[in-house]
Amino acid sequence: MSSTQEATQIPQEAIRQLFTEARTHHAWLPKKIEDKTIRELYDIMKWGPTSANTNPIRIVFAKSEKAKEQLIPCLMPGNVDQTKAAPVTAIVAWDERFYEHLPRLFPHAPQMKDMFSSNKEMAEFSAFQNASLQGGYFILAARALGLDCGPMGGFDRAKVDAAFFKGTTWKSNFLCNLGYGDASKLHSRGPRLPFDEACKII
Repeated sequence: MSSTQEATQIPQEAIRQLFTEARTHHAWLPKKIEDKTIRELYDIMKWGPTSANTNPIRIVFAKSEKAKEQLIPCLMPGNVDQTKAAPVTAIVAWDERFYEHLPRLFPHAPQMKDMFSSNKEMAEFSAFQNASLQGGYFILAARALGLDCGPMGGFDRAKVDAAFFKGTTWKSNFLCNLGYGDASKLHSRGPRLPFDEACKII
């Protein structure tokens, strides 16, 4: 679709795959994810909007045995087995100095770099907020490619940062196991709040 075409609603089948029938997985089938699929995932998710096109998300895809061995000691016990079994675990992070790229990413307002570099509190809030937003795009892009996801928050961030991001300006946000889920191991799906409890139209 070109930028001049009016958007139309996507098919219900796509909505089911992305949202209404998608599940969080904790058990995985022994099926590998190819590197080209990982690259395609990023190349889809990167187009989701961020404030001032900051794009602060950074991702390490822990796929090798060595990478998993580094990651396992950082996890809460309940997340160890599922992470060992997952073909890939994404370490979703944000870059404290994302603004260094703004002259290239936001060329019509290059002064944005100086605005963020001179205000550490604002820069950190924006980086975490927008990287978290991109984390949502990441999960949807993975599901769009037929992958299942198992996002996790149960890990020691300081240990992960020391193991994977030492000497960099990257900071971990959350982890997400990727693969092809074993649907036979799913629990009954949890409910969601109805509109009137979670939303208002004013």
